[in-house]
Amino acid sequence: MMKPMTSAQARQAFLDYFEEMGHQPVASSSLVPSNDPTLLFTNAGMVQFKDVFLGLDKRSYSRATTSQKCMRVSGKHNDLENVGPSPRHHTFFEMLGNFSFGDYFKRDAIRFAYTLLTEVYGLPPERLAFTVYKDDDEAYDIWINDIKVDPKRVARMGSKTNFWQMAETGPCGPTSEIHWDKTPELGVESIISLMQAEDDRFLELWNLVFMQYNRTQADPEHTGQFDVPLPAPGVDTGMGLERILSVVNGVTANYDTDLFLPIFDTVQKLSGQTAEERAANYVSYRVIADHMRAAAFLIADGVLPGAKGRDSVCRLVIRRAARFGTKIGFNRPFLADVADTVIDIMGGHYLELIEKRDSIRRVITQEEERFRRTMDRGIEELEQQLALLTEGGTLSGDVAFYLKATLGLPIQVTKDIVEERGYSVDMAGFEAAEAEHGIRSGGGMAMGEIGSVEGYKQVLLSLQESSGLPASGVQYEPYGSTELDTMVLAILSEGQSVANAIAGDKVEVVLAATPFYIEAGGQVSDTGVISSEGWRIEVEDMRRPVGGLIVHVGEVVEGTPKIGDSVRAEVDLERRRAITRNHTATHLLHAALRHRLGTHVQQRGSLVAPDRLRFDFAHDAKVPAEELRAIEREVNGIIMGNYDVMPVIKPLSEARAEGAMALFGEKYGDTVRTINIVGEGGNRYSYELCGGVHVHETAEIGPFLIVSEGSVSAGIRRVEAVTGTGALDYIERSRMMLHDASTQLGATPELLPERVHDVQEELSQARKQVAQLQRDLARKQFDQLVGSLEQVNGFNALIAQIDSVPADTLREMSDWFRNAVPSGVLVLGTVIEGKPQLVVAVTDDLTKAGVHAGNLIKQIAPVVGGGGGGRPTMAQAGGKEAGKLPEALATARELLSKK
Repeated sequence: MMKPMTSAQARQAFLDYFEEMGHQPVASSSLVPSNDPTLLFTNAGMVQFKDVFLGLDKRSYSRATTSQKCMRVSGKHNDLENVGPSPRHHTFFEMLGNFSFGDYFKRDAIRFAYTLLTEVYGLPPERLAFTVYKDDDEAYDIWINDIKVDPKRVARMGSKTNFWQMAETGPCGPTSEIHWDKTPELGVESIISLMQAEDDRFLELWNLVFMQYNRTQADPEHTGQFDVPLPAPGVDTGMGLERILSVVNGVTANYDTDLFLPIFDTVQKLSGQTAEERAANYVSYRVIADHMRAAAFLIADGVLPGAKGRDSVCRLVIRRAARFGTKIGFNRPFLADVADTVIDIMGGHYLELIEKRDSIRRVITQEEERFRRTMDRGIEELEQQLALLTEGGTLSGDVAFYLKATLGLPIQVTKDIVEERGYSVDMAGFEAAEAEHGIRSGGGMAMGEIGSVEGYKQVLLSLQESSGLPASGVQYEPYGSTELDTMVLAILSEGQSVANAIAGDKVEVVLAATPFYIEAGGQVSDTGVISSEGWRIEVEDMRRPVGGLIVHVGEVVEGTPKIGDSVRAEVDLERRRAITRNHTATHLLHAALRHRLGTHVQQRGSLVAPDRLRFDFAHDAKVPAEELRAIEREVNGIIMGNYDVMPVIKPLSEARAEGAMALFGEKYGDTVRTINIVGEGGNRYSYELCGGVHVHETAEIGPFLIVSEGSVSAGIRRVEAVTGTGALDYIERSRMMLHDASTQLGATPELLPERVHDVQEELSQARKQVAQLQRDLARKQFDQLVGSLEQVNGFNALIAQIDSVPADTLREMSDWFRNAVPSGVLVLGTVIEGKPQLVVAVTDDLTKAGVHAGNLIKQIAPVVGGGGGGRPTMAQAGGKEAGKLPEALATARELLSKK
């Protein structure tokens, strides 16, 4: 009988079976192939073993098994358009595989596959059908004579379906496929004819590839005349986890399994739809679920949304999922919450998802928000263009490219909408327009290696020679207005200077002047917008790759920016204000630390971000809580005193003579910028050298709160703090937690500490009572067991699984046994917090006879996936597989019977 399984069980059953058959379990490789530049993504299990099959790499094993992450979104393996309507197509999927590198061949490969399907997964043999290559008599004979399959179930097929080759030349060979018969009531007589007609009656489950030959010349007709037998033939097999899971669970769609249903549940909960609405919108649910699986794994493997190559695929699946989200009522970002469910489902096996959860959520949300800012306008423009078409008409390729290049609407989203309305897209025209843009925008100066210093120097020199820039370089004005009218001097993309860019392009823009601050002295770079008529770039970072050249790193979100355009550069004002509050606060914190702890305190590093500040300083001891509170009060006093913050540029020697503090290890020029914080009457509180951006008066900072203090390294401490709106948010969260805790414990906030103390005391007493009750119950259970000892090999034995007891009580039972039984062996097992525990005790007389508790437990602990050891009279062990505890006890009984 078929055995219903979870996805985790089905995956592990495959890997465990092949490990038992002598295969080395190998972790999935990245979705980004490391050894094959011809592939966009890993699309099969054999990709990480390609060099092994080609003889270019050696492994310590000759048999391997994997569950491989795969993407199929390009070339002949492009399932994107089928995702949603099809019950079985996906962009991301897992391929289960077993591989032989010159070890076993067809006979064992076929036997392994048939045994796994029929015995491990429990598939009825009468529901299976098979194919072999038309000339592969060996494989046919194995199925018929070795496996004893009815010949009416084995179809000989042509090279289109049953001959594999890596390329026009190189390794190749016949294949054998295993199919699931969806309608066995049609009878066995029609299997071969329907299989040869590629009828929908059959679902391909597993493909067995036999790498048997080396093709020395291209042979499109598959005559075989150029195929030379390989000295060491290999085996490469692949079975989709999603498909086998649907079959063993008796469902007709891959989406009706635990790989997808929890994701559907999350989407339904977030959307507030009824079960009927969910069923009516199944295509949207499937697209969102599939694409978020793909996005989560792509981001975890380092692929980020962008305009070209792999990055464009990551962008596409996020934007397409967002667009299908609008069809079921979402008008706000929601995909990160969907990705959370993907991580919960898959993170147990793919730990990188857990490790990268925050990054995955952040990247998806950023891309979704960016798309939503332009999606409505893009779709509105598309609708206007469709209104001009006659029934069944075709949207021109130029218009489709305009929607992508100017409004950021991916071609696949355009195609989805157009086809939903009953029209089509001129894809050939789109591709021609895209190629034409590449020609027009290219032709610029190559920068050499992407990001190289020499490349940026060439850009700077070119701009200076063309009079675009003065000898001093880009005009840097971060201390004045946060808005500035200027001009585009250069656009850099993928290591090239280009004339223009389109929506979705990642670019580095050089302006004649900029108000954006560049990260320095611990203060992070500004972000914001560069815009002109018809286009907009979101600035994500700032860099100064060489002296005199400043680049604005960002993405074109709308329109087509060009060199020579007049623009407005606008810093994100709210973010800048938050940063300046935190920066000035670091100066106040530094001064307060020196006042309270001593003048030995010196800054050793800092981070000034919009949401927090971090300050590292030299000090050799933990700062007591009362000192931290005093420091916090002092800083807040200066803030409320509304001291002036005065930046002045002056000679370094003058600033030093006046007592200005310099950052330890920092190199300064002859002229420096100083920040002087002064109260009424010229009372100076802080005076430092600093090139950062600050508030004008300390009252602008708002509340200042220290949130942590700790050690960074020997002699270096770190304080983290928040100010302004960040501090208000922190206060609000703390108040809510205080209110919730007080409500839960039935106390006012003022009496909460006392109430917590009382609850802790009550809990401690309750735990002692529970422990005593557990011990009493365990003693009663033990006394009952001692009354029915069994005889094993002529001596008394107590071998049993007992109800959950604490580990201490389990060990104590060995003492109870020795006191109650003068001569015998005790083997007890229990489950504590889901993990199996074992204890073995042997009376002194039997240890002299050769029964050793430590040796016995070493032999039975592996049964539960653990290990242990101990003395001749007493030993204990733990494990991972609680379900195998009865088997471990049976093994102990068997070992003792042979002793």
